[in-house]
Amino acid sequence: MKKNILIGTGVILLIFIIWVVYGLFIATPVSPPATASYSDGGLEISIDYSQPSKKDRLIFGEESAGALQPYGQYWRLGANAPTEITFNQDVTFGGQPVEAGTYRMYALPGADAFEVILNSETGVFFGAAEPDYERDVVKVQAPVQKIDSVVETFTIDIRSSDNGATIAFSWDDILFTVPVAGQ
Repeated sequence: MKKNILIGTGVILLIFIIWVVYGLFIATPVSPPATASYSDGGLEISIDYSQPSKKDRLIFGEESAGALQPYGQYWRLGANAPTEITFNQDVTFGGQPVEAGTYRMYALPGADAFEVILNSETGVFFGAAEPDYERDVVKVQAPVQKIDSVVETFTIDIRSSDNGATIAFSWDDILFTVPVAGQ
C-alpha cells in the first residue's frame, strides 16, 4: 500500500515538474518578449519587456469598470517579467538625472498622465511582485496622448529627437512619451 502511494505521489510530482518546465521554458508565451534599442551619438539605450495584447479588453481605466490595468495601480510596463532599461552613460530621464546602469521601469497609469518610475531593484524573475518602492530612483510625469488607431500589442519604441531620444509607449488608444538625453 505504501509503495502504491509513493508511486502515485512520484507520478503526480513528475507531471507537475514537466508542466512547470514546459510552461516556463518551452511553450510560446502569450505575451512574447521584445527589446527596444537605441544607439546614436554615443548614447545607447536598451529596454527588455514583454508585449501583452489587447484582445478586446478594456486596458486602462477605473477598476470598477473592469480595466485590465486600473488607474493608480502598479504596472510593470508589459507582462511576464519586470521591464528593464539600460543606459550606457549618465542621462536625463524626463529631465531628471539618472546614472548609467540598468533599472526596473514601471508606471502608475492615470487618465491624463502616467507616472513612469525607474527603480534600482533589478534581476527579479517574476514581474507580478511590486518593487521595493524605497529603491525608486526617479519619477516623471508623461502626459497621455489619445491616438486615432488602436494598438493591439503593447509597444515600446525609442526614437531620435533633437536632444537625444524619446521613449514612446503605446497600447490601445493611448501614447505617452519620456525624453532621454545624454549628459
